[in-house]
Amino acid sequence: MKRIIELTEDGSHTLYLPELDEHFHSVHGAVQESMHVFINNGVNRCQQTEIHLLEVGFGTGLNALLTLLHRKEKVIHYYSLEKYPLTEEEFCQLNYAQNYSSETQALFLLMHKSRWEQQIEITPGFELTKLNCDLRTFDLSDLPAFDLVYFDAFAPGKQADMWTDAIFQKISRQCKPGAIITTYCAKGDIRRLLQKNGFAMQRLPGPPGKREMLYGEKDH
Repeated sequence: MKRIIELTEDGSHTLYLPELDEHFHSVHGAVQESMHVFINNGVNRCQQTEIHLLEVGFGTGLNALLTLLHRKEKVIHYYSLEKYPLTEEEFCQLNYAQNYSSETQALFLLMHKSRWEQQIEITPGFELTKLNCDLRTFDLSDLPAFDLVYFDAFAPGKQADMWTDAIFQKISRQCKPGAIITTYCAKGDIRRLLQKNGFAMQRLPGPPGKREMLYGEKDH
């Protein structure tokens, strides 16, 4: 699957998939979208000091990097599912760490280069487990119960089979009471599916270029 690196409006990279006519991140700003949806309305809202986090779509590694940089004193056990990992040539060109130290760039590359299917300590307090799998067939019950879910699959109009009742049922079963789920998507049918599967959902203001997003907490 061909992937083309493009600049977004905030100067950070995204990848474009001609086959799907889809971008990995908002063209209005990749970093500012991830900060708004997954950091400010995700990890920053978690009250726990130790968080088991599920990401659906490791992709460029941007969400993982920003979580590492903004986790404060929280201990993060980060589990990320990805069916089509980037090549080394691709991830080495991404500019997400360019405004940080060389150490941050090294950590970003370590995230990508670390072995799949293994728990790797990226820094003390941040463990990454990348799983090269398809959520539609993967057994989430093999993983710990989650406090936080970043749902970052391609848009429902491009990848409808990732936004189904069966998918959200599978995720809900693996979430602790009070667990947070956050996604850039704001579609009404997705909100209703998440509600059906035990999440109290809210529409929140979206990142630049998008009016709304969805945020939910698992019913106790």
